[in-house]
Amino acid sequence: MELLLVTLLNGLVYGKLLFMLASGLTLIFSMMGVLNFAHASVYMIGAYLAYQLSRTMGFWLALVVAPVLCGAIGAAIEMYGLRKAHHNGHIAELPFTVGIALLVEKAVQMIWGLAPVPYRVPAALDFTLFSMYGTNFPAYRGFMLLISLLMFLAIWLLLTRTRIGLVIQASLTHPDMVSALGHNVPRVYTTVFAGGSALAGLAGVIGGNYLVTEPAMAFTMGPIVFVVVVFGGLGSLVGCLIASILMGLVQ
Repeated sequence: MELLLVTLLNGLVYGKLLFMLASGLTLIFSMMGVLNFAHASVYMIGAYLAYQLSRTMGFWLALVVAPVLCGAIGAAIEMYGLRKAHHNGHIAELPFTVGIALLVEKAVQMIWGLAPVPYRVPAALDFTLFSMYGTNFPAYRGFMLLISLLMFLAIWLLLTRTRIGLVIQASLTHPDMVSALGHNVPRVYTTVFAGGSALAGLAGVIGGNYLVTEPAMAFTMGPIVFVVVVFGGLGSLVGCLIASILMGLVQ
């Protein structure tokens, strides 16, 4: 019984990390219909940027700056590459995003090397939150659960309770009508892609020191995330949350 409870708790933490990564991909697919194979690579960039920035400005500033930089990278990818591929259909998007993933992996290896980097849990969260049957539950895992819950609430409220969320959803189904009402539909797509990339970067900041920050981390997490998105129902945020938790427990 004790082993079961501890395993379930650890599985919940890992599932929440999967949700943090998969939510950005779900957002991009539900709004734009793009299966972004470079999404896990942005997650890796977020982890490496957090490691580099935390050495000079500390973890808490890196927690904000790294996702913003990942969002800017995502916006550049959409504006200067994916937008052109999008005109040729979804088949053209797949090799483009796969190519971006390969380029990112090689760039990371050239800059930071092949070995894992010493990206550590911040000292402020490096303590035991509580103990269960002799097993310590780190405070950082509780922090991960809190961030993932806040992320889910923020995305859900943005898409269902705000004007910009309605514009985003309408841009997917009725882009001509949204454009006729005076909204810049390409800018909406760029905003969505940048937002999804920022979420992936945030997952990298949070998960990079929970797991391992190394060049193969994108390849390790990428297939699992796509399983989560498909299993949860393509484009469903709630389904993504449920599938992430189930996948975390199974893992």
